[in-house]
Amino acid sequence: MDRQRVDVVRHFSRTVTQRVGALDDSFLARDRPLAQSRLLWEIGLAGAEVAVLRTRLDLDAGYLSRLLRALEGAGLVTVGSADGDGRVRTARLTEAGRAEWHLLDRRSDELAWSMLAPLSDGQRDRLIAAMSEVQRLLMASLVTIDTCPPGDARARTCLRAYLGELNERFETGFDLDIDDEPDLVPPAGLFLVATLNTEAVGCGALRFSAGEPAEIKRLWVSRSVRGLGVGRRLLGELERRAAAAGADTVRLDTNGSLTEAIQLYRSAGYHEIPRYNTNPYAHHWFAKRVAGLS
Repeated sequence: MDRQRVDVVRHFSRTVTQRVGALDDSFLARDRPLAQSRLLWEIGLAGAEVAVLRTRLDLDAGYLSRLLRALEGAGLVTVGSADGDGRVRTARLTEAGRAEWHLLDRRSDELAWSMLAPLSDGQRDRLIAAMSEVQRLLMASLVTIDTCPPGDARARTCLRAYLGELNERFETGFDLDIDDEPDLVPPAGLFLVATLNTEAVGCGALRFSAGEPAEIKRLWVSRSVRGLGVGRRLLGELERRAAAAGADTVRLDTNGSLTEAIQLYRSAGYHEIPRYNTNPYAHHWFAKRVAGLS
């Protein structure tokens, strides 16, 4: 653990929580703490399913229920079934809740301006740029990578997006059935999915063949998280998984139109090799030694 970096992160967190009033019992001078106000905001003018709120805010079900009961007790929220479906509970703002939502919106603007007002124009620009960068990096830190069966809904979401993008970018289009990946499960292979707040935002796969290098397949990252290093993380995790399975080398092929992917492979230590397959869409073939990676 890098002690100095950890200390900086902790100090930053303390400064931010104090500056935004996260510790106040009356957030934004209202008679409720930040957690209740944030939940009220997320319910929004259109209402929201309770399950969606739990996922979006990453809250324990019991804690979310307590927050909702507090808002209901204050007359700001109602919770009931959606369109008669008792399995789906939806939170909606009352008339008083809608008025409170608009007040929170206005006071949130005022809080934001209070952070900017004492600064010079140059300092404001620096703070906004720094906040934008911190937000992107925090998003990157929230991305998780796990194995996932290729038939899982998250994997299929990624594969559909992957195939659709290749069909757009390849001069000749791209034709591959989403169900043509039956071997991407152990011991013949594996499939990884990157997730951000329960949304599948990237994928990658390995295929193992006896006596041959492991092959990296289907490496894809959603446009929503590009630039956050997710592709490089997926690539590195695939390399480590290949090494753990006993592979000395990994290889892959790619199309010439995927310039970002080619740049990633070269910067990650891959070198071009002669054609090793008959893939009609491939223009480049790469390999990298991974023995000893952990």
